[in-house]
Amino acid sequence: MKILGLDSSGLVASVAVVEEENLLAEYTVNYKKTHSQTLLPMLDEIVKMIELDLDTIDAIAVAGGPGSFTGLRIGSATAKGLGFALGKPLLQIPTVEGLAYNLWGSRELVCPLMDARRNQVYTGLYAFNQGALQVLVPQCAVGIDEIVRQINERNCPVVFLGDGVLVYRLFIEEHCQVSFSFAPAHLNKQRAAAVAALGLIYYQEGNVQSAAEHRPDYLRLSQAERERLAQGKSLSQEN
Repeated sequence: MKILGLDSSGLVASVAVVEEENLLAEYTVNYKKTHSQTLLPMLDEIVKMIELDLDTIDAIAVAGGPGSFTGLRIGSATAKGLGFALGKPLLQIPTVEGLAYNLWGSRELVCPLMDARRNQVYTGLYAFNQGALQVLVPQCAVGIDEIVRQINERNCPVVFLGDGVLVYRLFIEEHCQVSFSFAPAHLNKQRAAAVAALGLIYYQEGNVQSAAEHRPDYLRLSQAERERLAQGKSLSQEN
């Protein structure tokens, strides 16, 4: 079983190929370029380096949201295009779940934090039981105070990861009442290898979709949609 993984949901662009228990290749970049400039060239480089025939992959796993609206659209369009062209199914991996899978086997609770701005984070709460990922709090968009409150209520050690850590580290240090730590640099951002490895499990469980069925899960409205909604409410009130 060979899975191609794609993640462009945040600041990081990442492409990987996983075959059963082997990571064949991973290309991850966290730099000041748009994912539209990087994702396909990264895939092309991997194809060349490992002499990959894309027809031999079984499915395409993609971080399906939440995250950057632009980044998710780029990842989604890339996955859908490949799915249509190759006739392969897609595996939509919740972005926050994929982040948590970076810390497979952790004995602590795992809390990914993605900065959602507007004083919110995309987050969730996860644990590993006999190697299986358990979803304790499904991915959601909430204030950092809300997820820290839930962690305190559970009264278990926790490890944080994701780009939201840099933004909310001080708040965590001041308000988290349980033992906590922060994931190191090589594990604290999105990785397509985790998306692909989790995608393998999704595939085996039959949790697949066609390219036509795939839609990113944004969790909340974009800024433009919020502004249109606000404008519509304002006009209705005036009338």
